[in-house]
This record gives sequence, C-alpha cells and structure tokens, in this order.
Amino acid sequence: MTASALWLHCPAPLPDPAVRLVCFPHAGGSASFFRDWARRLPGVEVHAVRYPGRAERIAEPPPTDLRLLGREVAGAVAELADRPVALFGHSMGAAVALETAVALEARGIDPAHLFASGSRDAPYPPPGEWEESAEEDDAAVVERLLTLGGTDPELAADPDFQELVLPYVRADGRMFHSYVPWPGPVVRCPVTTIAGDVDEDADRRPWSRLTRGAVREVGVPGDHFYLVAEPPLTLIRESLPSGAVR
Repeated sequence: MTASALWLHCPAPLPDPAVRLVCFPHAGGSASFFRDWARRLPGVEVHAVRYPGRAERIAEPPPTDLRLLGREVAGAVAELADRPVALFGHSMGAAVALETAVALEARGIDPAHLFASGSRDAPYPPPGEWEESAEEDDAAVVERLLTLGGTDPELAADPDFQELVLPYVRADGRMFHSYVPWPGPVVRCPVTTIAGDVDEDADRRPWSRLTRGAVREVGVPGDHFYLVAEPPLTLIRESLPSGAVR
C-alpha cells in the first residue's frame, strides 16, 4: 500500500484535477468529516487525512507527536504533488496542516494555500491556559465534545460510542496540548484563517508571524463547528491560485 492510500481518503478521484485539497480533521475527528466536500468543489480533488487510531485505522495506536504526524502526512501528500496542493485544517487539524506544510516545503514542495479553520491570528495562549480535557473523566470529556459542537448528543450518550471514541479523543487532546509552538516564520505559503463570530474555542496561533506569505483573516457566522452547517467552499475556491479551479 502506498503512503497516500494509507493516509488519505479520496471519495471522488478526478482524471485531471486542477488542484488537490488535503483536509485535516479536528481533535477526535476522522476523514469522514469531509465526505461531502468533493461533489461541491468542481475541479478540486479532495483528500481527507486518515489519522491513526480511528475508523479504518482503529487498530493502530493514536499519534502522540504532532510534528511527526505532520511529517508522515507530508510523505503521503508528496505523492500527489504533480498538481497544486492546498491544505485545509480545522482546529487541531490546522496545526497538523501547518506541520505538513513545513515538511512539504522542506521537500521542495510549496503548498498553494493553507486554510486554518477554527483558528485566529493571535498570540499563543499563556502556558497552562489550555484545559487538559485528556485527564477528565468520561462524562466531562463527553460534555466537552457537546459544548464544542459537531457531535450528535444521542450518539455521544451511547456507551459503545464512548468506548470506541474517547480513547483517541483523549490522545488527540494530549498531543495537541503538548505541541510546542514555533517562535517565528516556518512556511512561505499564504494562509487564510477562518473563525466563527461566536467561537470562544478557536485556536490561537500567530499566523502572521508563522508564514512569510500573506495572511487573510475571515470571520463567519457560527461557533467552533460553523462548517458543519456552512462549509467555506466558496472562500476556498476564491482563494486558490487563479486558473487552478475550473
């Protein structure tokens, strides 16, 4: 199996894509979160990242090192770089997309764009400000999922769901909260941040210092999971290089 087949799910392969969009799920998320995007982005071949420890890769241990995770995803994305590649990450996925961009640029592959969803261009939070949800009991973790949105309440109450999902939700939380921020510019690609106007849980990351490219901040209606009801597909199409999307 190739690295791209292991790490990336492509629901609708295109014979001659204008651009490839690689989507990175949030903490506790899986590739299925982006399953409907392919049919709504003509000319764009959508690939969703399959993190270990869930869905098709449930038998594998969840990742513990976010930088290593980005490098491993970059190895898979590099196989697709015969076309322009853009990266879209939501919440924790935005940080994984950043690390993937770092690793791609080190290989001589420049992403066309990085979309940091559920993230704001702002200074990092002070140490210790982030809540360590990974150490909470099951009920508290479930409540946290429901507060953030994006999880069906009836499903979240199911004991089988909790037994399957909570271990990798906790693992993602530990990985994300132990991720050491970069002090300065690390990539060259342009970045668009997207955050809901009532999102109190948006990741804070100084994107304007992390890239040498242009940074655009976009506010949209909604909370941390604004994109469940209204994915930013028009914004994505408009932000890709001129002529890349038919």
